[in-house]
Amino acid sequence: MNCREIMKRAVVCCKDTETVQAAALRMLDANIGFMPVCGADGKVLGVLTDRDMALRVCAPGLDPGKTRVIEVMTEQVVACQAEDDVRYVEGLMARNRKSRIVVQDATGRPVGVISLSDIALHDRIFAAETMRQVTAREILPA
Repeated sequence: MNCREIMKRAVVCCKDTETVQAAALRMLDANIGFMPVCGADGKVLGVLTDRDMALRVCAPGLDPGKTRVIEVMTEQVVACQAEDDVRYVEGLMARNRKSRIVVQDATGRPVGVISLSDIALHDRIFAAETMRQVTAREILPA
């Protein structure tokens, strides 16, 4: 099975120059907690999550109406292409401890998003192992 078969195609993105407040309102309207951040050329520069907003905007007391998305987004983009096999994406999720992956075209523009829940709907057995790896936390020595 390839990613094209299970990815969400309605990708909600934000621009790197937008305020966090504008992005948060878009997330609220779309009922999502993750979105690709795109530059003026439409290519993915990073991702913004509700966790990014909580830890990088709310916790330090920044003004979401003045803080730009580019200042608080996660710059590490874990991505795949629509033709990639779902098993490959599960490996990406596990290795990078990410439960959502951007699906990009050959030019780096977003064409979809795959979440661990999308995979679970199609293959519960493998998704359970991937979830275990994604959610594993390193144990620090005392």
